[in-house]
Amino acid sequence: MTTEHTAPSEQTAPGDTAAAAAPVRFDTKIAVLLRDDLAPWQKLNATAFLVSGLGTALPEVIGEPYEDADGTAYLAMFRQPVLVFEGSKEVLNAALDRTLSRALPRALFTADLFATGHDEANRAAVRAVPRAGLDLVGLAVHGPRNAVDKVLKGARMHP
Repeated sequence: MTTEHTAPSEQTAPGDTAAAAAPVRFDTKIAVLLRDDLAPWQKLNATAFLVSGLGTALPEVIGEPYEDADGTAYLAMFRQPVLVFEGSKEVLNAALDRTLSRALPRALFTADLFATGHDEANRAAVRAVPRAGLDLVGLAVHGPRNAVDKVLKGARMHP
C-alpha cells in the first residue's frame, strides 16, 4: 500500500496548477479501520470521532488554515489523506494488538459508544471494560507508512 496523493507543494505559487499536481509521498500514514458489519451512519460517526482523536493529540498532522479567494477563513485540516479500511472483528482486534506493540498513536471506538451521548459517558464506557473485552468497531492510527501497513494486515480499503 502506498500513500501517494496529489497535494500542493509548499513552494507552489497560487494558481500554479502544474506544481500543484506534483505527487507527494508522505513518510507517515493516517488510517482508520472500521468493522465491516457497521451500518453506514455508524461508519461515518465512528470515523469522525476517531480522526478527531488523532488531530488533537498530534498537532504535526494538521496543516495550515484555509482561505478562499474572498479572504474567508476556514479551519485547518489534516495535511495528508486519511485512508479508510474495513475488516472483521478479528482483524480489528489484531490491529489493536499490533498498534499497541508498536506504540503507535491510536484512537478507538467501541460499540458501546453508539449508545452514549457525550464525552464523559464515552470515556466511562471504555473505562468499564478490560481491553480483551472491548467490542471494538473502529481504530485510527498514525505512524510511519510501513508500521501502519503492518498494523492493517488483513484489512481492505473501504469501498
